[in-house]
Amino acid sequence: MPNLRRPRRGSKGYWPRARASRIYPAITSWPVVADPKPLGFAGWKAGMSHAMMVDTNPNSRTKGQLVAKPVTVLECPPLVVWGYRIYTCNGARSVSALDVIFEKPSKNLGRKIPLPKAPKTAEQMKKLEQIKNISAVRLLCHTQPTFKKKPEIFELALGGTPDKQLEYAKSLLGKEIKISDVFKAGDFIDTIAVTKGKGFQGPVKRFGIKMFRRKAQQMQRHTGSLGQTEPGKVRPTVPQAGQLGFFTRTELNKRIVKIGSGTDINPVGDWLRYGKIRGDYIVIEGSVPGPTKRLIRLRLALRPPKVRHPVDIKAISTVSMQGV
Repeated sequence: MPNLRRPRRGSKGYWPRARASRIYPAITSWPVVADPKPLGFAGWKAGMSHAMMVDTNPNSRTKGQLVAKPVTVLECPPLVVWGYRIYTCNGARSVSALDVIFEKPSKNLGRKIPLPKAPKTAEQMKKLEQIKNISAVRLLCHTQPTFKKKPEIFELALGGTPDKQLEYAKSLLGKEIKISDVFKAGDFIDTIAVTKGKGFQGPVKRFGIKMFRRKAQQMQRHTGSLGQTEPGKVRPTVPQAGQLGFFTRTELNKRIVKIGSGTDINPVGDWLRYGKIRGDYIVIEGSVPGPTKRLIRLRLALRPPKVRHPVDIKAISTVSMQGV
């Protein structure tokens, strides 16, 4: 007799397997930090390479040796703070009517959202001083893409107490934030992005089910049974065809290898399907979800590891990727 019981196909943590609502994600959970500073950033994925690093883990079999590690390079131009938003203790709801907007926002921001003709920044600040039950203050930022007319807008959480957050947000209104102001080499971050879309796929590729033999009902790449007779419905645990990819995914605890600026990170012939990096960039150990040219949200690690080892990087490969 074959085994009639097996685990369900697919994890409930990735349900529903539907397309993301937009091409860059929103972050709902943030770590708790004592210092008043931004807890996240964003950058565009340029590609992957490998770095030669010294293994500083004392418990590793290759400790003290030079090892090759895969790395991902993101281009991170400065973000512009065009406003900030207040959240109250009444169910952690935002007081959107009291959003403080910079008096002279970028003209590209008006292509993304409708802006008031004359923002009353000073009046809005006075109204905010009357609110006493503030639970959090978040920055309203937008990107500065070079060849796009519409920037991406999103919120960035701040560390510290609500009073310190409010003072820090006032000091950043209308200014730029750089990647070096938020992270440093050796920090652990979480990457949130929309994965590469693969369209409508079958159950073999979507769930990894076993293929049938050649003469089985003239079909090999299908589900053997959709379920029992009673109850008369198909359970959600049955693997079926559907959307694969273009999902919002979060990967935890990615270590930052390097933060720099300039063109020294570009390989010979530039990055495939991306081009040349000319400004600030960040190098992350391991892979990052999403294809090239996609915006990747970065966040300080929500559950960082207790033990951290120093980063000792020797070189990053700049070998040409043309024809690979």
